[in-house]
Amino acid sequence: MLYRVEGIVIRSMDYGEGNKIITLCTESHGKIGVLVRGAKKVKSRHAALTQLFTFGEFAFFRQNRGLGTLNSGEIIESHFSLREDLYLAAYASYACELLDKTLQDEEVGSFWFTQLKACLEGLSAGKDPQIVIHLFEMKILQAAGYGPSFESCISCGRVDDSLTVSPRLGGKLCRACRNHDPAALQLTPGTYKLLSLFEKMDLRRLGNIEVKDATKKELKSVMRAFMDMQLGLRLKSLQFLDQLDKYEI
Repeated sequence: MLYRVEGIVIRSMDYGEGNKIITLCTESHGKIGVLVRGAKKVKSRHAALTQLFTFGEFAFFRQNRGLGTLNSGEIIESHFSLREDLYLAAYASYACELLDKTLQDEEVGSFWFTQLKACLEGLSAGKDPQIVIHLFEMKILQAAGYGPSFESCISCGRVDDSLTVSPRLGGKLCRACRNHDPAALQLTPGTYKLLSLFEKMDLRRLGNIEVKDATKKELKSVMRAFMDMQLGLRLKSLQFLDQLDKYEI
Protein backbone atom coordinates (compact mmCIF):
# COMPACT_ATOMS: atom_id res chain seq x y z
CA MET A 1 0.00 0.00 0.00
CA LEU A 2 1.26 3.48 -0.84
CA TYR A 3 1.37 5.98 2.02
CA ARG A 4 1.93 9.71 1.66
CA VAL A 5 2.73 11.55 4.90
CA GLU A 6 4.41 14.66 6.23
CA GLY A 7 7.16 13.75 8.65
CA ILE A 8 10.35 14.80 10.41
CA VAL A 9 13.49 12.65 10.29
CA ILE A 10 14.38 11.85 13.90
CA ARG A 11 16.85 9.04 13.21
CA SER A 12 18.98 8.05 10.21
CA MET A 13 21.22 5.00 10.00
CA ASP A 14 23.24 3.24 7.31
CA TYR A 15 21.89 -0.06 6.01
CA GLY A 16 23.86 -2.31 3.70
CA GLU A 17 26.17 -1.00 1.01
CA GLY A 18 24.33 2.09 -0.14
CA ASN A 19 21.04 2.33 1.73
CA LYS A 20 19.70 4.15 4.76
CA ILE A 21 16.85 3.54 7.15
CA ILE A 22 15.17 6.67 8.48
CA THR A 23 12.72 6.99 11.34
CA LEU A 24 9.98 9.54 10.77
CA CYS A 25 7.80 11.27 13.33
CA THR A 26 4.52 11.87 11.55
CA GLU A 27 1.33 13.63 12.52
CA SER A 28 -1.03 10.98 11.16
CA HIS A 29 0.81 7.66 11.53
CA GLY A 30 3.04 8.08 14.57
CA LYS A 31 6.62 6.83 14.30
CA ILE A 32 7.50 4.98 11.08
CA GLY A 33 10.67 3.35 9.73
CA VAL A 34 11.40 3.78 6.02
CA LEU A 35 14.12 2.20 3.89
CA VAL A 36 15.70 4.61 1.40
CA ARG A 37 17.51 2.65 -1.28
CA GLY A 38 20.71 4.12 -2.69
CA ALA A 39 20.65 7.07 -0.26
CA LYS A 40 24.42 6.82 0.39
CA LYS A 41 25.31 7.04 -3.30
CA VAL A 42 26.80 10.31 -4.54
CA LYS A 43 24.12 10.94 -7.14
CA SER A 44 21.19 9.79 -5.03
CA ARG A 45 18.13 12.00 -5.47
CA HIS A 46 16.90 10.96 -2.04
CA ALA A 47 20.07 11.59 0.00
CA ALA A 48 18.90 14.99 1.27
CA LEU A 49 15.66 13.46 2.51
CA THR A 50 17.57 11.24 4.93
CA GLN A 51 19.26 14.09 6.82
CA LEU A 52 18.37 14.50 10.48
CA PHE A 53 15.81 17.22 11.28
CA THR A 54 14.49 17.28 7.70
CA PHE A 55 10.78 18.05 7.49
CA GLY A 56 9.23 16.80 4.29
CA GLU A 57 6.55 14.85 2.47
CA PHE A 58 7.37 11.18 2.09
CA ALA A 59 5.64 8.64 -0.17
CA PHE A 60 6.47 5.01 0.61
CA PHE A 61 5.19 1.50 0.09
CA ARG A 62 4.49 -0.66 3.14
CA GLN A 63 2.66 -3.89 3.81
CA ASN A 64 1.07 -4.45 7.20
CA ARG A 65 3.19 -2.72 9.87
CA GLY A 66 6.67 -3.51 8.66
CA LEU A 67 9.39 -1.28 7.29
CA GLY A 68 8.33 1.00 4.47
CA THR A 69 10.29 1.59 1.24
CA LEU A 70 10.57 5.15 -0.01
CA ASN A 71 9.07 5.82 -3.43
CA SER A 72 9.44 9.60 -3.58
CA GLY A 73 9.74 12.63 -1.36
CA GLU A 74 9.91 16.38 -1.20
CA ILE A 75 11.67 18.58 1.35
CA ILE A 76 9.48 21.19 3.01
CA GLU A 77 12.12 22.51 5.44
CA SER A 78 15.66 21.10 5.54
CA HIS A 79 16.73 22.79 8.81
CA PHE A 80 20.22 23.02 7.35
CA SER A 81 21.16 25.74 9.83
CA LEU A 82 20.73 23.27 12.71
CA ARG A 83 23.11 20.73 11.20
CA GLU A 84 25.87 23.26 10.44
CA ASP A 85 25.98 24.64 14.02
CA LEU A 86 27.45 22.17 16.55
CA TYR A 87 25.62 23.69 19.49
CA LEU A 88 22.21 23.80 17.80
CA ALA A 89 22.75 20.35 16.30
CA ALA A 90 23.33 18.99 19.81
CA TYR A 91 20.06 20.48 21.10
CA ALA A 92 18.09 19.31 18.06
CA SER A 93 19.60 15.82 18.27
CA TYR A 94 18.59 15.61 21.91
CA ALA A 95 15.02 16.65 21.07
CA CYS A 96 14.79 13.99 18.34
CA GLU A 97 16.33 11.21 20.42
CA LEU A 98 14.14 12.09 23.39
CA LEU A 99 11.02 11.81 21.27
CA ASP A 100 12.28 8.65 19.57
CA LYS A 101 12.86 6.91 22.91
CA THR A 102 9.56 8.08 24.38
CA LEU A 103 7.20 7.60 21.44
CA GLN A 104 6.24 3.99 20.74
CA ASP A 105 6.00 2.66 17.19
CA GLU A 106 2.59 3.32 15.62
CA GLU A 107 1.57 5.48 18.59
CA VAL A 108 -0.45 8.13 16.80
CA GLY A 109 -0.84 11.62 18.16
CA SER A 110 -0.47 14.96 16.45
CA PHE A 111 0.78 16.50 19.71
CA TRP A 112 4.18 14.76 19.47
CA PHE A 113 4.66 15.90 15.88
CA THR A 114 3.53 19.51 16.35
CA GLN A 115 5.70 20.03 19.42
CA LEU A 116 8.83 18.62 17.74
CA LYS A 117 8.16 20.72 14.67
CA ALA A 118 7.80 23.83 16.86
CA CYS A 119 10.97 22.91 18.76
CA LEU A 120 13.09 22.67 15.60
CA GLU A 121 11.55 25.86 14.23
CA GLY A 122 12.32 27.67 17.49
CA LEU A 123 15.94 26.54 17.42
CA SER A 124 16.25 27.57 13.76
CA ALA A 125 14.71 30.98 14.48
CA GLY A 126 17.37 31.86 17.05
CA LYS A 127 15.27 31.54 20.19
CA ASP A 128 17.17 30.68 23.38
CA PRO A 129 17.95 26.98 22.80
CA GLN A 130 17.94 26.09 26.49
CA ILE A 131 14.48 27.59 27.03
CA VAL A 132 13.18 25.91 23.86
CA ILE A 133 14.50 22.51 24.94
CA HIS A 134 13.21 22.73 28.52
CA LEU A 135 9.75 23.64 27.28
CA PHE A 136 9.97 20.70 24.86
CA GLU A 137 10.94 18.43 27.76
CA MET A 138 7.86 19.59 29.64
CA LYS A 139 5.66 18.76 26.63
CA ILE A 140 7.27 15.31 26.36
CA LEU A 141 6.58 14.64 30.03
CA GLN A 142 2.97 15.68 29.55
CA ALA A 143 2.50 13.60 26.39
CA ALA A 144 3.99 10.56 28.13
CA GLY A 145 1.58 10.96 31.05
CA TYR A 146 4.13 12.29 33.57
CA GLY A 147 3.45 16.01 33.31
CA PRO A 148 4.22 17.78 36.62
CA SER A 149 1.71 20.06 38.33
CA PHE A 150 2.69 23.41 39.84
CA GLU A 151 -0.68 25.01 40.53
CA SER A 152 -1.61 23.04 43.64
CA CYS A 153 0.02 20.53 45.97
CA ILE A 154 0.58 17.18 44.28
CA SER A 155 -0.16 15.44 47.58
CA CYS A 156 -3.20 17.16 49.10
CA GLY A 157 -4.37 19.63 46.45
CA ARG A 158 -3.89 22.69 48.67
CA VAL A 159 -2.96 25.99 47.00
CA ASP A 160 -0.41 28.15 48.81
CA ASP A 161 2.67 30.25 48.03
CA SER A 162 5.15 27.40 48.50
CA LEU A 163 8.02 27.23 45.97
CA THR A 164 8.87 23.61 46.79
CA VAL A 165 8.72 20.99 44.04
CA SER A 166 9.27 17.24 44.13
CA PRO A 167 10.60 15.66 40.92
CA ARG A 168 10.01 12.22 42.47
CA LEU A 169 6.34 12.87 43.29
CA GLY A 170 5.74 14.95 40.16
CA GLY A 171 5.03 18.53 41.15
CA LYS A 172 4.53 21.12 43.85
CA LEU A 173 4.40 20.39 47.57
CA CYS A 174 2.62 22.78 49.92
CA ARG A 175 4.20 23.77 53.22
CA ALA A 176 2.25 21.14 55.13
CA CYS A 177 3.33 18.34 52.77
CA ARG A 178 6.96 19.40 52.39
CA ASN A 179 8.12 16.51 54.60
CA HIS A 180 6.65 13.94 52.16
CA ASP A 181 9.85 14.21 50.14
CA PRO A 182 13.06 15.18 51.97
CA ALA A 183 14.79 15.54 48.57
CA ALA A 184 12.28 18.11 47.28
CA LEU A 185 13.77 21.26 45.77
CA GLN A 186 13.26 24.81 47.01
CA LEU A 187 13.15 27.08 43.97
CA THR A 188 13.55 30.79 43.42
CA PRO A 189 10.43 32.72 42.31
CA GLY A 190 11.75 33.21 38.77
CA THR A 191 12.32 29.51 38.13
CA TYR A 192 9.00 28.52 39.67
CA LYS A 193 7.19 31.07 37.50
CA LEU A 194 8.83 29.66 34.37
CA LEU A 195 7.86 26.10 35.27
CA SER A 196 4.27 27.18 35.88
CA LEU A 197 4.30 28.89 32.49
CA PHE A 198 5.78 25.85 30.76
CA GLU A 199 3.05 23.66 32.24
CA LYS A 200 0.37 25.63 30.41
CA MET A 201 2.18 26.83 27.26
CA ASP A 202 2.16 25.21 23.84
CA LEU A 203 5.63 25.32 22.25
CA ARG A 204 4.14 26.95 19.17
CA ARG A 205 3.36 30.03 21.26
CA LEU A 206 6.86 30.56 22.61
CA GLY A 207 8.26 33.98 21.78
CA ASN A 208 11.69 35.47 22.36
CA ILE A 209 12.19 35.71 26.10
CA GLU A 210 15.26 36.65 28.11
CA VAL A 211 16.07 34.61 31.20
CA LYS A 212 18.85 35.31 33.69
CA ASP A 213 21.76 32.88 33.69
CA ALA A 214 21.17 31.96 37.34
CA THR A 215 17.53 31.14 36.58
CA LYS A 216 18.51 29.05 33.55
CA LYS A 217 21.02 27.12 35.65
CA GLU A 218 18.38 26.31 38.26
CA LEU A 219 15.82 25.51 35.56
CA LYS A 220 18.24 23.03 33.96
CA SER A 221 18.81 21.34 37.31
CA VAL A 222 15.13 20.91 38.16
CA MET A 223 14.12 19.80 34.65
CA ARG A 224 16.94 17.23 34.64
CA ALA A 225 15.63 15.93 37.95
CA PHE A 226 12.08 15.60 36.56
CA MET A 227 13.32 13.86 33.40
CA ASP A 228 15.51 11.43 35.36
CA MET A 229 12.87 10.63 37.96
CA GLN A 230 9.88 10.32 35.63
CA LEU A 231 11.40 8.88 32.42
CA GLY A 232 14.79 7.53 33.49
CA LEU A 233 16.29 7.65 29.98
CA ARG A 234 20.01 7.57 29.25
CA LEU A 235 20.51 9.42 25.99
CA LYS A 236 23.80 9.73 24.09
CA SER A 237 22.78 13.12 22.72
CA LEU A 238 22.24 14.47 26.25
CA GLN A 239 25.68 13.29 27.33
CA PHE A 240 27.20 15.12 24.36
CA LEU A 241 25.19 18.25 25.16
CA ASP A 242 26.46 18.11 28.75
CA GLN A 243 30.03 17.89 27.48
CA LEU A 244 29.54 21.02 25.37
CA ASP A 245 28.17 22.87 28.38
CA LYS A 246 30.92 21.60 30.65
CA TYR A 247 33.72 22.81 28.41
CA GLU A 248 31.74 25.83 27.17
CA ILE A 249 32.31 24.90 23.53
